Amino acid sequence: MLQFIIRRSLVALVTIWVISIVSFAIIQLPPGDFLTTYAANLAAMGERVPEQQLVAIRERYGLGQPIIVQYLKWMRGVLQGDFGRSLEWGVPVSTMLWDRMGLTVLVGLSSVLFVWSFAIPIGVYSAIRQYSLGDYFFTFIGLLGLATPNFLLALVLMWIGFAWFGQNVGGLFSPEYSNAPWSVGKVIDLLKHLWIPMLIVGTSGAAGLIRTMRANMLDEINQPYVETARAKGLSERRLIWKYPVRVALNPFISTVGYALPDLVGGVLITAVVLNLPTVGPLLVRSLLSQDMFMAGAIVLIISVLTVIGTLLSDILLAVFDPRIRLE
Repeated sequence: MLQFIIRRSLVALVTIWVISIVSFAIIQLPPGDFLTTYAANLAAMGERVPEQQLVAIRERYGLGQPIIVQYLKWMRGVLQGDFGRSLEWGVPVSTMLWDRMGLTVLVGLSSVLFVWSFAIPIGVYSAIRQYSLGDYFFTFIGLLGLATPNFLLALVLMWIGFAWFGQNVGGLFSPEYSNAPWSVGKVIDLLKHLWIPMLIVGTSGAAGLIRTMRANMLDEINQPYVETARAKGLSERRLIWKYPVRVALNPFISTVGYALPDLVGGVLITAVVLNLPTVGPLLVRSLLSQDMFMAGAIVLIISVLTVIGTLLSDILLAVFDPRIRLE
């Protein structure tokens, strides 16, 4: 196991390095640079930036140098814990990024726990009670969840909260806690608002994994090893949860590494609708303004977390499924 972890960690480091190169190159693909976009936006509003100021900023950040030089400067700072300075906001990238990244991870983990807590028992029940009234009911709910866009569900919940309860359900904090320093009251306020994005983001995921769990359970409950365990007198409840459920959990474990990128890219419109202070809207804005230090840092951090999550998924698969061998 130790050799497997070391080998996969080395592969993960190489993967992250390649991702950093590709990400930085993609960010540089649009014509022009941040200063060009910035000057054009000011010109559209009737303002003008002095040419000397543009030249000074370009030299400071190396925008006039080859892309490989810009990448090496950026990576040198990243290895030292410095992701650069946001060209649009004029502040260090880490100042704006870490709070949003922490909230993004929190929403992602809560959504995963919500999905698992519902999808696993419902999928097991639907497989054991195949073609029953409950199976048809959960199948209908699953298809309804898959067919309903997350942003539409967010709009419906926001309308219900405002029309029926007179409250704004958007965001993760109440207005009085939005810019306040962290405290016990702010944490409690966060937990009060967290269930809404958790419910919306997890709905489509739970619907899909219910169908996956049901299909995997139907494949496993008729396997010879299950019949052998039943013939040995093992109780039905213990048999189901000890053997076929353990094997059917593979899709859940294998998708742990994709929870965060799915949250950033897959529910971007939902984050905008709910006004969530996550990294998704910040990434889009930085790409539109060609704020390469901000966009590059977000893409790199998400990639690192994805690679680490995939490594953890592989290790958990080897632990939970005895049929998988590290060799």
